[in-house]
Formats: sequence, structure tokens, C-alpha cells
Amino acid sequence: MSAAAVPVDLRGRVALVTGGTGGMGRVITAELARAGAHVVTTSRDPRRGEVLRQQVAAEIGDDRVEVLTGDLAVRRDLHRLAAEFAERHDALHLLINNAGAHYRHRWLTPDGVEAHLAVNHLTAFSLTYLLREQLFAAAPARVVNVVSATMSDVRPVPLPGRPRPVSLDLSEVTDVRQLNPESGFAPFAAYARAKLLTTICGYAFADRWREKGVSVNAVHPGIVSTGIVDDITPKVLAPFRSLIHRRLLTPEQGASAALRLAVDADLAATTGQYYVRETPARSPEISYDAATRAAAWRLSEDWVTSPA
Repeated sequence: MSAAAVPVDLRGRVALVTGGTGGMGRVITAELARAGAHVVTTSRDPRRGEVLRQQVAAEIGDDRVEVLTGDLAVRRDLHRLAAEFAERHDALHLLINNAGAHYRHRWLTPDGVEAHLAVNHLTAFSLTYLLREQLFAAAPARVVNVVSATMSDVRPVPLPGRPRPVSLDLSEVTDVRQLNPESGFAPFAAYARAKLLTTICGYAFADRWREKGVSVNAVHPGIVSTGIVDDITPKVLAPFRSLIHRRLLTPEQGASAALRLAVDADLAATTGQYYVRETPARSPEISYDAATRAAAWRLSEDWVTSPA
């Protein structure tokens, strides 16, 4: 599917796209709006959000983008954003959890959560969980989680040889604040672990909502030319960044994989799946472990439902 042409009429549908002011997010937002959807997106910076809204309106000749402002790394803001959405919209037809970030150093959010975990996992889990009634009301509805194949191989430079999936042991974890600890911290692995948790909890959502008419799938859109690539590029390769970017997918090419899961009629009954671009794939084996899946759900649900 070309990101430049969503081949369905989305008039009357409401979509929520996180991270809409970034590369892929902007494309997804614009193409869904072009197809007729009313698109709600998020931005931490109200100025950037307003620029996006005006740009998309000028491109498509209609004002179909609404911006909610808040910090996706903060639990209080996630609850407020979900409440604001619910006040304005009774139904949510498409939720695309696109927001993501990679950080060079470890830091904690105001809630005491490691930042990779907060932005790359708890944002998606929280909004999906908090907006469940709107998703049920819109059934058939779809949730698309944009994840990363780094969870299957955390070697920064994948050379020939056996892939190294990110480690995940939740057997003694009682609070999400214990995840991605300072001891042995590696940014690339922390990012991959958060994406793995989103994939795992996506499977759990799919299992729980199979009879609700809400599908939940995950997609690795390919290696897309974004700022994340600069953050994860080893220092030794820094002089070659421009060459690296020229070899990567464009945001339009990356967005096409997420858009396909969001609107392709042939995937209407598909749920609980992981795709590498358009191809069904297996996530790391730990993601299919029942105990790990139950623990990931419990930890994430406890965090989102705990008092702020």
C-alpha cells in the first residue's frame, strides 16, 4: 500500500495517532485525514501541533486534524489526554500508537519510570487501556502498535551470526519502575525491551478483545530515516550518517506498513499478529510465554490504574 493513497473512504471515522508531529506520524496523520478521517494527534509542543494542523489542512483542503497537547512520558498527562479525547469523541475507530523515542542516556520520568519504557511502552498501553470503551463503541475498530525488530536482535550493528533477542525476565518484578535499571543499563536494549513489552501486551489485548470487535496488531515498519537512527548509530559510524540515511526507508515508506494494518480490508479479521513491514513474523520467543505475558499485563495495568 502506498502511503500516498489510502484506498478507503474514512469519512465518519475517528483516528488517534500518537507522535503525529514526527516523520512517520506526520505522514500517517495526513494520509488518514486525506482519506476523510477526523484525526486526533498528540504533541508535547502546542506550537508544533498547530503547525501540523495548518499544514495538513492546507494540503488536503479541509481541517480534519485535532491536536491534544501533553507529555506522553507523564502518567498524569496520559490520563488527561484520554479524558479530553473521551469528552470530545464517543468512538475511536483507529488507534495508531506510533510515538517512540531513543535516548543516549538513562533518565527517569517524573513518575520514576525509565524513559524508554515510559514513551515506547506505557504510552501505548495506557491510551489503549484508557480508551477501551471508545474502541468498543466503534467496533469494528483497530489498534496498530508501531514496534521495532530490534527486540529480536539488540546488536547495534547486526553482523552475520546468530541474532541476540533482548532479555526480559519479569519473574521478580513487582513494579514497572524496576525495569531497565541503572545496573547494566544499555540504551539500545532498553529501547528494544520497551518495544517487546508493547508487542507482548498487544497480544494480551488481542486475546481479551477478540469478541469485542477490536483488533490489535504490531508492526515493525522497517528502518526508517528518523532522528532515532542518529541516536542509535554507533559513534564510530557517525561520519557516515548522511550515507546511512540515504539507504534507509523514507517516512512515507515506513508509514505505509502501519497504514496497511489500519485500513486494509483483507486484514479486518486479523488480530494478535506481528508484522515486519507487510510480512507476518514471529516476535522473540519470550513473547509467547504465558507467564511472561500475564506478568507484563499485570505490571502495565497496575501502573496505569494506580493513583497519580
